[in-house]
Order: sequence, then C-alpha cells, then structure tokens
Amino acid sequence: MLRLGYWCGQEQYDPKALVDFAKIAEVVGFDMISVSDHFHPWSDTGGQSGFPWLIVNLIADKTQNVEVGTTVTTPLFRYHPAIVAQAFATLGYLYPKRIFLTLGVGHSMNETPLGFNWPESVEEKIKRLEEAVEIIHLLWAKDFVTYYGNYYKLFKAKLYTKPRSKIPIYIATATKEAAKIAGRYGDGILVNPRGLERFDDIVYAMENEAKKNGRDAKKLLKLVEFKVSYSVDYDEALKSTLYWAPTAIDRKIREKISDPRELEDNVSEKEIEKIKKTWLIATDPEQIIKSLEFFLNLKVDVIFFHSSSPNERAFLNMLGRDILPWLKEIYELRREPIKITD
Repeated sequence: MLRLGYWCGQEQYDPKALVDFAKIAEVVGFDMISVSDHFHPWSDTGGQSGFPWLIVNLIADKTQNVEVGTTVTTPLFRYHPAIVAQAFATLGYLYPKRIFLTLGVGHSMNETPLGFNWPESVEEKIKRLEEAVEIIHLLWAKDFVTYYGNYYKLFKAKLYTKPRSKIPIYIATATKEAAKIAGRYGDGILVNPRGLERFDDIVYAMENEAKKNGRDAKKLLKLVEFKVSYSVDYDEALKSTLYWAPTAIDRKIREKISDPRELEDNVSEKEIEKIKKTWLIATDPEQIIKSLEFFLNLKVDVIFFHSSSPNERAFLNMLGRDILPWLKEIYELRREPIKITD
C-alpha cells in the first residue's frame, strides 16, 4: 500500500504552526508526519529552530493515528546515539506503533556551531552513522550494553524505558554506501532529490546488502521527498520557495558555512534557477498529479510532501480534496494483477 507523508519543515515554520499543519494533514488523508531536524535553519530571514523531538511529541499527542518521526536526525555529534535511542524509546513507549526514526549523516551547519569538528571524509561520516544505528538497536533490544566502536563507546548502558513496539529506522541517503547500512540494519531508505537520478542503483545496494545478511529485502521500504510550492499565482509560489535557496548551494561550499546569514549571502541566480528545477512550482493541481506520476513509476512505498506553499492550509485542503484520493486509488489499480479471460 502506498503511504503518504507530510513533511514539517521546522527550519521554516514555528512549532505551533507545524502542529496545526500536522493536524490538518491527518484529517485530509496523510498517513505519516515527519519533522525535519536542524539546529540552524537554512536562512536567517524567516528562519525557525524549534527542538524537533518536542515537536514530534506534540504532533503525536495532538493527532490520533498517523505515524510521526523525524527526517532527518543526525546521531554523529550533537546527538550521541545513546541519547537518540533514549529519546525515541520514550516516544515509542508513549505512542506505540506510531513512531519512526530517520537517520542520516547530516550537515556541518548543525554541528560546528556547537564546537564540533566536522569531518571532511565521507567515509568517516558513513562509519559513524553505522555505529550509531548499531548502538540504537542494541539499547532498544538489550540491557547493560557494552560497546567499543571506533567512534562511540558504551559501558554497561541500559535503557530502563524501552519502546512498547518496533520503531522503524530509515536511512536517508543519496549514495549507495549509506543505503548498504539500511540493508544491514534498517527498515528502508529515504532517497532525497539528489539521489533520484541514481534511484535504482541505491535501491539495489540496499536490497543486495539485505540479502547478503539473510534479511528479506522485500520488507525494506523506499521513501522519497517531493518538493512542491502551490499557488494560483506562479510568482508567489516561486517566492515562497526561495527560503530554501541556500540548499541549492554547491555542497562543497555550504558544508563550510554554518551561519545562516552567510548562507543567504551566497545565494545567486544560479541557486534560484536550481530551485526552479528541484521544486515543483505549481499553479494547477494537474501539474502536481503529473509530477507524482514519476514517483508512482518508481514504485515507492512512501511519498513525503515537502511544501513551501504561500498558503499552507489551503494547499493541504486542496491535496485532501483533489490529489490524495486519486493518488492512492491509481496506485492500487496499478498493483492489481491483470485478469486474462477467454
């Protein structure tokens, strides 16, 4: 079954607004609510920085059935893996079968402001992430855990409050290397827009690694992020996405910047043009439907709608009326086997 997620950008909206959006999202038909996890926002102008795990808790408390979690938590520096395990174990205890956790290597902008030295080596970040996932699983499953990794250590650590049901862990990635971690330890991958050109290779890396480790690759989910801004006025829809323009700065440059003011200063026409290509600037529901066909053809399991629409409430209501019912229906029709009659 295709599941639909709503992406709460805590870098752009204050916590109260996000809770309000999440409540509407559940009513109009979303199955999952995710909260982005940043210390610094992408832009100083209009930026927000509420603590994401508190927002996850608030949303879970104010909704009834949707799953709630993060996209994406970085358990490398400012969050020790054991603290991530403790926090989400508590959420899993309070809201059984409704919590998920997405992990990734993250960004320098969230770590260096706190005095950490951000590694330039991608290999180190991947290895840190793998150790973190191992630690989280161990603490959820066992007592008095001792662990000696290259980067993290535990000495007789025990979580006294454990989750009351399984908490899925998804690995956010645009590379095959991180996808392999999902194959070994995770429940699926979240492929960000940068990885869509390599989608098949990334999925293969995850599934192949799962098979090598005696796991059922068919049970691992494929999640994607769909970026959209909707308004009948194209210029208004485009203007609303420009908050995210710093995300389009070349990664090698932005990984050396942690001040949101500097990120804003480094936005040029080049980044704005890139935003136009990576975000759907929609003035009509039919444009959204056409774009979603791409994800249906990828046969994904979860589509997260990351919206930067000028009127978010109106956008959510439009989705519930015109888009979401069609999306689930067409997905189910495509899954039904063709019946051959004489």
